[in-house]
Amino acid sequence: MKTYNVAVVGATGAVGRTMLKILEERNFPVKDILPLASSRSAGQRIEFSGKTYEVEEAKPSAFEGIDIALFSAGKDISLNLAPEAVKRGAVVIDNSNAFRMEPEVPLVVPEVNPQDLKKHKGIIANPNCSTIQMVMVLKPIHDRARIKRVVVSTYQAVSGTGLEAIEELKLQTKQVLEGLSPSPEVYPHIIAFNLLPHIDVFDDSGYSLEEWKMVRETKKIMGDDSIAVTATTVRVPVFNCHSESVNIETCEKITAEEARAILAKAPGVVVMDDPKNKIYPMPAYLSGKDEVFVGRIREDFTVPCGLNLWIVADNLRRGAAYNAVKIAECLVEYNLI
Repeated sequence: MKTYNVAVVGATGAVGRTMLKILEERNFPVKDILPLASSRSAGQRIEFSGKTYEVEEAKPSAFEGIDIALFSAGKDISLNLAPEAVKRGAVVIDNSNAFRMEPEVPLVVPEVNPQDLKKHKGIIANPNCSTIQMVMVLKPIHDRARIKRVVVSTYQAVSGTGLEAIEELKLQTKQVLEGLSPSPEVYPHIIAFNLLPHIDVFDDSGYSLEEWKMVRETKKIMGDDSIAVTATTVRVPVFNCHSESVNIETCEKITAEEARAILAKAPGVVVMDDPKNKIYPMPAYLSGKDEVFVGRIREDFTVPCGLNLWIVADNLRRGAAYNAVKIAECLVEYNLI
């Protein structure tokens, strides 16, 4: 079997660490692994496949001889270094939003639009975590009944912000329970025992960048600009796993029973939908899973052709690292490296 030199940029962060873990778990054909990070994190040590590696500084020369570069270090790093990696022969799979809406850059969820990988010119964008889990559920329904409108409200875990946010939630929870008044640092307000309807920056329309990501990325991944999407994204005091309440309107009538049957056959999707027996997806039980879980599937009786769904997935794994590794696996399978 052919093996590949793989670099992970942002290897010391929450997503980067998860990428390394999933590469190891899935026995990706790694010839050599190169963990990269900022100069501040260079010198740290990580474990991979029973060996210890020293984290090196991410700079252009580091990509010499690299076949696949997984980026999880933020937009500015990706803008500066991804083109340099491509110049040196690497295929970049980027987890930031630096290239997602570039017309020539494929935005890929392997279970939804793997064919778009064949158009890559060196950079492939990994979609937003909330978008990934939603489109995996929407696509099979769209293929059957054509979705014309989506209304989504998200309940997003702090792990989506990174390790500092996880630690802040832990600290603030302890402080509130002790009767203290926490001082927020990662978020503009306290996150413990609170909800923040504020993810990323707001524009003049009143929508946040996170909300616009879901609107624009959904259309691109699904390959259908006619789908109307509106979103409200909320940060919640949950450590891991994003949840979504999704209302869809279709062109053709589809019953809840039919939707369950369709989704039960969808790749990477697990139907958990027996509310009478208190069975439905919940983040407390689904962290560490690679599938997307859907439940509370029911008809929306306010429109002729509508459905409500509740979707939960591990945002670090399914919504970021796992999707990136799956893209790399598809590149190998399709001989696109």
